[in-house]
Amino acid sequence: MTLLLCLLLSVPAFSQTLTLQDAVDRALNNYGSIKAREKYQQASEATVQERKKDYLPDVRLSGQQSYGTINGQHGPLYGFGGLGVASTALPLPEQDWNAAFGALYLANVNWDFFSFGRVKSSINVAQSEAAVSQQALEQEQFEHQVKVAAAYLNLLTAQRIAYTKAENLKRAQVFKSTAAVLARSGLIAGVDSSLANAEVSNARIELLKARDMELEKSKTLAVLMGVPYAEFILDSTFVTRIPAAITTEAAPVENTHPTLKLQLNRIARSDAEANLYRKMAYPTFSLFGIVQGRGSGFQSIYPQDQTAFSNNYFDGVGIGRGNYLAGIGLYWNLTSISRLNSRVKSQELRSQALKDEFDVAYQELEAQARLADAKIANALESYREAPVQVKAASDAYRQHTALYKNGLTTIVDVTQSLYTLSRAEAENEIAYANVWQSLLLKAAATGDFNLFMDEVKSE
Repeated sequence: MTLLLCLLLSVPAFSQTLTLQDAVDRALNNYGSIKAREKYQQASEATVQERKKDYLPDVRLSGQQSYGTINGQHGPLYGFGGLGVASTALPLPEQDWNAAFGALYLANVNWDFFSFGRVKSSINVAQSEAAVSQQALEQEQFEHQVKVAAAYLNLLTAQRIAYTKAENLKRAQVFKSTAAVLARSGLIAGVDSSLANAEVSNARIELLKARDMELEKSKTLAVLMGVPYAEFILDSTFVTRIPAAITTEAAPVENTHPTLKLQLNRIARSDAEANLYRKMAYPTFSLFGIVQGRGSGFQSIYPQDQTAFSNNYFDGVGIGRGNYLAGIGLYWNLTSISRLNSRVKSQELRSQALKDEFDVAYQELEAQARLADAKIANALESYREAPVQVKAASDAYRQHTALYKNGLTTIVDVTQSLYTLSRAEAENEIAYANVWQSLLLKAAATGDFNLFMDEVKSE
């Protein structure tokens, strides 16, 4: 038993009082899942900037210097898979192996200047995705705030229950001392002293169980805050009272709830994707321009004189001929229309499915808000009854103790009243916490965390 107590006391503890606001702030700054959401949101914003640059034309520069032969032959060919050799010369009567250096320098500009709003639609999709990422971050933050507040209240309740168990142990020890004195004086049976010792042992076990539960709740809060496991000194001032402005009136569930906003953004993204697929069925108009320079170690009379070439590198890599080309083009894959129609229909069905999910989420939150109102009413009623129970149990304990000292009642009645008082004190602490927990549930259902935090700060 002593070893277990030493182990429990060896857990590091925070030296300063941890307020609920501090716990929430630390959790938002440290929790890994929220950090990941922030990175996803930043990546989505970067994607938007990338899509906006699709308005810019493609500008490509290329250059090559090569060495080889230029045998030519009449005949059809196709550079399948992008493979082919650009060797140009008049066909010679037979193969020769004369080789020289050659070069090709190319600048190409291609601008899809009109595509029926396809680029704009692509940007809208990226912006919708960024909005989804932003709302997912806000949803994650909101849910985590609620989790941290719930964990804080759970730990505080566990600490208060541990306190009541410690007080119960003190009462049991006092009663044990009284029973021992009475037994030694012969006023009561010796077995009563043994029963008192058993009650002290039971009270100590109950305290250890409460401490064990407190450590479990401390671990949960530490994980949610993203800090090392420790015992926390919590601010218990606001659980010695109930919220000042708590009400059981039904609060409306607005579309500003983080969960519903996330669902609406997902619908908007799906609609934007469907619109992009529609635009992809249209043709694209392009402007293009090319400037080309070529060099070769083969002279212009090479077809007549196969000695008119040079193996010198510098004779082949200079620019001997230049060309330019400018034009306007259109490309339109007509068979894509049928495929894209099916894709648009598929995306529209996804949008409808997301709307159905939105309706389910709305109904669930509305039911949760009504449940929170009912829980607030029950919690307030328990809060009003709990002090009555504590006072009655305390009076009964004092009366039975006094009667026992005068030999007018049995130890069974005393231990029963001791148990009843301990239970009443624990339920009194729970009653305070339940009021705050029900208010937190309402804040979670309505999507307004400040509904809870404003009451915490009003102390």
